[in-house]
Amino acid sequence: MKLNDLRDKDGATKARKRLGRGIGSGSGKTAGRGVKGQKARSGVAINGFEGGQMPLYRRLPKRGFKNPFSKDFNTVSVARVQAAVDAKKLDPKETVTAEALVKAGVIRRARDGVRLLGDGDIKSKLSFDVAGASKTAIEKVEKAGGSVKLPEAAAAE
Repeated sequence: MKLNDLRDKDGATKARKRLGRGIGSGSGKTAGRGVKGQKARSGVAINGFEGGQMPLYRRLPKRGFKNPFSKDFNTVSVARVQAAVDAKKLDPKETVTAEALVKAGVIRRARDGVRLLGDGDIKSKLSFDVAGASKTAIEKVEKAGGSVKLPEAAAAE
């Protein structure tokens, strides 16, 4: 099979209707739009309009809010970091930062920082410089002989 042999299946595409070419064509004059009124004109925008009844989007209550100061962290487990070290993608001698994790392919992009979670086990002695970490993650890293540096000074200000 070649690229120039590719075709849609029979009946998959329908020829478009040619509108407004005289009344004898059967779809001239009003071109299938009925007579007058808002929907016969161009630029109709009545989505959500329910004929004068209170529309659904106004009947339902508003709920919640979006916190403009919320941080969007990448979450990484210690097991995932250990797997990257085992696969020789992370250097155990270097400090593990968001940039290092992106380079190793552990996370796709550094958003507002990395939060380290404690699921799984860690064997390597690593030093982390991350935006956040759970208590269990810190315990596991320190038990393996590593250290976790958090930006606590910035949070205290």
